[in-house]
Parts: sequence; C-alpha cells; structure tokens
Amino acid sequence: MNNRPAGAAGIGRAGVGDRPVRTSADVTASAAVRYALVPVPRLSLDTVARRSGLHPDLIRRFVALGLVDSERDAAGHLVFDPTAPAVLARIQRLRSGLCLNYASIGLVLDLLDRISLLEAALRRAGTRSETPPWT
Repeated sequence: MNNRPAGAAGIGRAGVGDRPVRTSADVTASAAVRYALVPVPRLSLDTVARRSGLHPDLIRRFVALGLVDSERDAAGHLVFDPTAPAVLARIQRLRSGLCLNYASIGLVLDLLDRISLLEAALRRAGTRSETPPWT
C-alpha cells in the first residue's frame, strides 16, 4: 500500500547489518501480480485536494514523506487511487487526535497496517482470541 521500506524506523530489522527481515507473508504479497480487467479510475491532485479539504501543497508533502501513494500520469502530474481522500482523513485524524508530527504518523500507519495483516492472518488460520480486536 505504501512505498515506505519494510524496515522503516528499525521495525522488522534483523539486528545484523541493515537487512530487513522478510516473512513468508511479505514474500507472498510482493510476488502477487495484479492485472486490472477494468482500468481503475485515478484522481487528480486537485480532485483529491477538493475531496479531502487539504491544500495541494500539503498533499504533495505527504507524497514526498511517503504517507500517501501516488503515481505520475503521462503528462507528469500526480494521480491517486480513489481511496486517497480516506487515507488523508486518517492522517489528519492521527495528527489532530494524537498530536503527532508527520514523521511519527508514518510509523503509526506502518504499525497499524502490520496489526491489520496479523489480525487477518489469525482469522485465516482459524485461531481466535477471547478479546475482540482493538481496531
């Protein structure tokens, strides 16, 4: 989902050198290739800014920090997934609710994504905890 490295901020590091630890889930996820049968509609920077209520320069900064995924179209303009306004809203909620700076928001987003993957793996494996998931 994000183009942040798997070992960002020391998470998932082996402790020997700087090689990140790759789990079987990482290998499976990276080996999966997706072929779109129908082209996915992309949102322009202006559309994302209008839908999220943020200034386009702030969105560009989020892209530079790796908080939001984007691509470049043929003309070189930023284009986003349709889920980008929801991701930006999540970033703003973390910023205002927890008073985090943008660098720490990247770390929190990585941790939340890893927790979601682990919970999904537990659900697939059939193991269940007595306590409901906290997210």
